[in-house]
Amino acid sequence: MPTDKRKLARKNFSYYMRVMNERTGDLLGQLGDISSGGFRLESDKAIAVGEAFDLRIDQTGEISPKGYITFSARTRWCQKDPYDPTIYNVGFQIIDMTPADYDIFVQMFNTYGVQKKIHHKTTSEYIWG
Repeated sequence: MPTDKRKLARKNFSYYMRVMNERTGDLLGQLGDISSGGFRLESDKAIAVGEAFDLRIDQTGEISPKGYITFSARTRWCQKDPYDPTIYNVGFQIIDMTPADYDIFVQMFNTYGVQKKIHHKTTSEYIWG
């Protein structure tokens, strides 16, 4: 991914949630991490950078009685996962969302987002000592 220019906190997503193409019904992937302005999608296919999509995320009912949210988002970057070469990590920026759906999206961020931890190995954590 290019230099991180993100201004909003990003959290790992702890809940399996599918992201669908609203127009075609095709599964694009599932949420990998989330911020209040965008998200990282884990997809089994590369997605062109700069492409705009109308997307849908189905809800479980834990956050809102509404069954889904819909919004427009644009791909900002796409790269193969460094650990699983069958997965592409795709960064999306939200470009249009109704205020009601945005409130649900922020609730998803607060409920299912897990703060990323930076882990630095110490000498004792290495196998050689």
